[in-house]
Amino acid sequence: MSRISLLAGCALGIVLALPAAAQDLQTPIVPPPPPAAAPPASDEQVKFSANALEYDTNTDVVTATGDVRMFRSDGRLRADKVVWNRKTGKVVATGDVAIVGEEGDTAYGDSIELTDSLKDGMVDNMLVVLNQGGRLAAVRGTREPNGVIELEQAAYTPCSVTNAQGCPKEPSWKITAVRVVYRPSRERIYYQGAQLHLFGLPSIPLPQFSNPVGGGSDSGLLSPNIQYSRVNGVEVALPYYFRLAPNRGLTLTPHVYSSVLPMADVEYQQLSETGAFRLRGYATESRRSDDLNTIDPTDTSMAFRGYLDGVARYQFTPEWSLSGSLRVTTDRTFLRRYDISRDDRLRNTASLQRIDTNSYFAVTGWAVQTLRVNDRQGLQPIALPEIDYRRRFADGFAGGNVELQLNSLALTRTAGQDTQRAFASLRWDLRRLTNWGQELTFTAFARGDAYNANDVLATTQIAYRGTEGFQTRAIGAVAVDMRWPFVGSIGAGTQRVTPRFQIVAAPRIKNFAIPNEDSRAVDLDDSNLFALNRFPGYDRFEDSTRATYGAEYGLSLPGFSLDAVVGQSYRLSARPSILPDGTGLSDRWSDIVGRTELRFRDFVSIVHRYRLDKDDLTVRRNEVDATVGSRSTYALVGYLKLNRNITSVEDLRDREEVRVAGRVQFARFWSAFGSAIVDLTNRDEDPLGVADGFSPIRHRLGIEYQDDCLRLGATWRRDYRQIGDARQGNNFLLTLAFTNLGR
Repeated sequence: MSRISLLAGCALGIVLALPAAAQDLQTPIVPPPPPAAAPPASDEQVKFSANALEYDTNTDVVTATGDVRMFRSDGRLRADKVVWNRKTGKVVATGDVAIVGEEGDTAYGDSIELTDSLKDGMVDNMLVVLNQGGRLAAVRGTREPNGVIELEQAAYTPCSVTNAQGCPKEPSWKITAVRVVYRPSRERIYYQGAQLHLFGLPSIPLPQFSNPVGGGSDSGLLSPNIQYSRVNGVEVALPYYFRLAPNRGLTLTPHVYSSVLPMADVEYQQLSETGAFRLRGYATESRRSDDLNTIDPTDTSMAFRGYLDGVARYQFTPEWSLSGSLRVTTDRTFLRRYDISRDDRLRNTASLQRIDTNSYFAVTGWAVQTLRVNDRQGLQPIALPEIDYRRRFADGFAGGNVELQLNSLALTRTAGQDTQRAFASLRWDLRRLTNWGQELTFTAFARGDAYNANDVLATTQIAYRGTEGFQTRAIGAVAVDMRWPFVGSIGAGTQRVTPRFQIVAAPRIKNFAIPNEDSRAVDLDDSNLFALNRFPGYDRFEDSTRATYGAEYGLSLPGFSLDAVVGQSYRLSARPSILPDGTGLSDRWSDIVGRTELRFRDFVSIVHRYRLDKDDLTVRRNEVDATVGSRSTYALVGYLKLNRNITSVEDLRDREEVRVAGRVQFARFWSAFGSAIVDLTNRDEDPLGVADGFSPIRHRLGIEYQDDCLRLGATWRRDYRQIGDARQGNNFLLTLAFTNLGR
């Protein structure tokens, strides 16, 4: 763009940006003076400079002209001309006036009449640029010695008043008022006879109104929330925040619906020197269905419904901390019906921890509330408590690292199996590099377990029960792991090929007599291919001698990287495996697993995980997560297919789904977005499922405007699945948020 066209564009922008009233929010060209290199020694002393200076000895009046600069205490002033009456202390500044107070706010005006303290006075055509952000403009303003500014016929905005080229523009929103008072000590602006202007158009009258400035918080209304759902009708939520103290706050949010009774929403937050906590609660009364499978709910009795959600964390010393979370609801569909959460399980935890360089100690308890269809609450475990202690000895046996672990756990169910567990383990690792560049790791592991199980018949899966009563178990394993990296240059980058080979030996271990509480969802993938035990958790241990081989590949070029790993294992012992069918580990030869990760700058990221059948290379697991685009415009695609070809184990059901999401910025501040989840599982893949091969779960579409001080959007969401009184249907959400007005 040429200089002439740029100036012409700015001139046109100035014409279009002229406000209806006399308030001008644009910053004058002349900047305020910088702080004095040598500030005055006292509040009474005034330092100044000017191009010309006249002094009338009869009237004791000093007249300074030409880029006049005055400095006193924390105040400083710049003007074309300053007339200072030393007898009265009156100072009159004219011509491109800019004055900075001790609070850091900058006031501009055509003429300013103030005292020689530079702290108070009267300004014509005043503009105040606040140190915390935002600006105030007025026909006339008065500045008090305590920093309070009173304005007549004023306007306020926190928005930018120039575009990307630096030309003037109308702010996204502003507030005009007959009278405005700004109190720096409270960091708040008070209005009388105010009106909100959105995109230059007057919209909302605000007769008595106030708002905070800067990053602080204060009592007042927050941004409203408006949406529509098929079940509840139109919803209007208007939060009000009470600032109880600098470290404590309370938010009350009434939710008013057109089709059901209102709901109360209360949130309390507190911060201290050692930590913080937050507690939020919802409460209402509405009709609900306890039969989660029916399309037309049969139980429509009125009932109290609510939800508690809390989180806390305290750090007492660098080592000791306490944390916890609380999530509990009155029924299984409340969170979905009122669009609070889509979680299918609520977990409550509390944990006391001590962590230092070489040790870890934790006492943890948790309880789970299920929201799943057909899940019995009495079968959900309650852990009171789990005690875990680990210590690492860097200078261990034969130069290796030794880790000691002590663990105990008590699981209780109100209508199911109870299990108590305790174990002690030692692990020794020695890492060495050979002269040929091979990395060798030697591992020895030993563990002793003690278990007690009650009411094992309440567990439907026989493989998970264990034997009733008290059981003991000894575990041992040794392993050798060899990695041999080869690194070389390729073009402007480098590539790396790392063959890897591992042997793990373990004797026959008593497994099925032990209850299986934490090792159920086992599946072979790249993360556990070379693990000492491919089972998650502690209740099952892979008792076989096996060899695992694979390779890692890495390619690094300017702006591009490719990382891949692939491998397979072979069980040397002929005894039957304790790993069930469908895991990829049930036969002597395992399935082939791998992961490929490709990245191109910050624009493309693709991660592919797979598992191939060892016999015919059928894809048993196919998972892709891809992201393409920038922060403003992008597309995300996720695809998962589990084809285990089994129906006997509840934790290994087949599944196929696709997830898509995206965002397109079609203008500087405008964007459209959307997301969807589709269940592609059919009856052949999961006979127990309800999907038909293409069953949408939910989708979301929306449009949004967002600039430096305003967010405006509309979203359409549709749920396709019915769960009790959380019925399928459309939901519409309107979003309107202003900087410094609410959240």
